[in-house]
Amino acid sequence: MKHTLITIAIALLALTAAHAQQYVPTPENLAAREQFRDDKFGIFIHWGVYSMLGQGEWAMTNHNINRDEYAKLPSGFYPSRFDADAWVKAIADAGARYICFTSRHHDGFSMWDTQYSDYNIVDATPYGRDILKELSDACRKYGVHLHLYYSHLDWYRDDYYPLGRTGRGTGRTTHGSWDTYYEFMNNQLTELLTHYAPIRALWFDGVWDQPEDFDWRLPEQYTMIHEIDPACLIANNHHRAIVPGEDLQIFERDLPGENTAGYSGGQSISALPLETCQTMNGMWGYQITDQNYKSARDLIHYLVRAAGRNANLLLNVGPQPNGELPALALDRLHAMGEWLRANGETVYGTRGGDVPPHDWGVTTRKGDRLYVHILDLSDRGLFLPLTGVKVLSAVQFSDRTPVKYTQTRDGVFLTFPAVPTDTDYIIELTLKNR
Repeated sequence: MKHTLITIAIALLALTAAHAQQYVPTPENLAAREQFRDDKFGIFIHWGVYSMLGQGEWAMTNHNINRDEYAKLPSGFYPSRFDADAWVKAIADAGARYICFTSRHHDGFSMWDTQYSDYNIVDATPYGRDILKELSDACRKYGVHLHLYYSHLDWYRDDYYPLGRTGRGTGRTTHGSWDTYYEFMNNQLTELLTHYAPIRALWFDGVWDQPEDFDWRLPEQYTMIHEIDPACLIANNHHRAIVPGEDLQIFERDLPGENTAGYSGGQSISALPLETCQTMNGMWGYQITDQNYKSARDLIHYLVRAAGRNANLLLNVGPQPNGELPALALDRLHAMGEWLRANGETVYGTRGGDVPPHDWGVTTRKGDRLYVHILDLSDRGLFLPLTGVKVLSAVQFSDRTPVKYTQTRDGVFLTFPAVPTDTDYIIELTLKNR
């Protein structure tokens, strides 16, 4: 089987390399994009042997841990309380429609039973179970889409060369073969797409580790992926302009159009489906001292503000080394699930609304319904610059109570009985084009 997969990968690369720059998404891919847009909410899972250190997923490079010492971690990795079914059920109950799992992070450790390296969850740990297979099965059971994170950089292997700006203190040699590493990645990606299907999206990370002129040969790799599964969506957290072959655009720790975290200065908003990824606390991977979780209200606001910008929220959870999801994370997931069960109609399947985002909130649109999400307003009234449409009705979404409104050629003024204090005070407007 190993030689067969290698042959498939090489043949696909040879067949499609000349056409890599001319990407035309298939009907299946376009349908997957719209399904992704409709989902609005996903959960990111950063979990690996780095969780044992309790210092986040960057511990290996942040503390210059020698790779040979780091490689001793797997021999003690035994997540006795891991339960894929419980994970996915909690995530589904939270209203999330997809999971993005870190199949291989920058430390180079593969969290599935890969044939292309013994440095993996089955061969290198006493646990010996294929965690990814169990997650894949649970996702199918609960109707949750599976996305896979895959690192383009590697702090462990010698053939990830030239050395990038990170991982320089891990004891790797200063020579290697990029072609060998590229082949290794493509073999693993082929394996993931063929053995763990369906994978709705591949979520890449690490291109920022090399200079901008470094040739990662992304278009060729993307073409190979689309040849294997035309519907598979490709995203890359490179903080740069979209590369031909990508199907989604990622904004790290920021809403589209913002750059408070400093990662999005080099990218404008494209026409592709959008996703913002954000942490629940301060870290992606488990950090034992970080209990600074965002409130449920703040997380709901972030989800709604993303939807108002026509984007999905990929919200991170960093499981503990024993395989459990942290109690505070489960608490936040429960609260979000409760809110979405009551208000999900105003988020799922919507697109960014007619009124651009403001400090007070956002709007979302579905058919002839415009949902006005009031998140922070100190007045009893709100003006919406709505033109070109006629408002047929205005009601509070929660209880269908009519809302007073006045419409002029310049827009619509809504009047409320009191200053809105709800987590999200939602007004539903029924519109008709003039």
